[in-house]
Amino acid sequence: MNSISGLSDFLLYLATALSLIGLYLATYTFATAHNELALIRQDVTAAAVALGLSLAGFALPLAAAIFNAQSLLDCVVWGLIALIVQILVYWLVRLAIPDLSRRIADGRMAPAVLLGAVSFAVGIVNAAAMTY
Repeated sequence: MNSISGLSDFLLYLATALSLIGLYLATYTFATAHNELALIRQDVTAAAVALGLSLAGFALPLAAAIFNAQSLLDCVVWGLIALIVQILVYWLVRLAIPDLSRRIADGRMAPAVLLGAVSFAVGIVNAAAMTY
């Protein structure tokens, strides 16, 4: 019985993380000028690459937030910070490539890979910064 003594905390943090991931996906798809999920349903690989790597870039600091959290509230706060950082990444890349969303919607891979790579790289750095 001792081996599952942390099960309730695990489930609480997992549910919180999954909720934050859902919030991230909703916020990200609202913040972008293209509808990733609709494009993915149409088999636009560029949208899947950009969204998938962005999601991974969010999940990394979220995992760091869970690992380093002093409380569930602490985890949520740092998870929200990670969400904001990833949204900012999209807007910064969009400044560099003004027609980013149109190009992703057109299925062009170069801007999708760039957006995804920048999102993932910033997620790694963001996660490292959360090790305070």
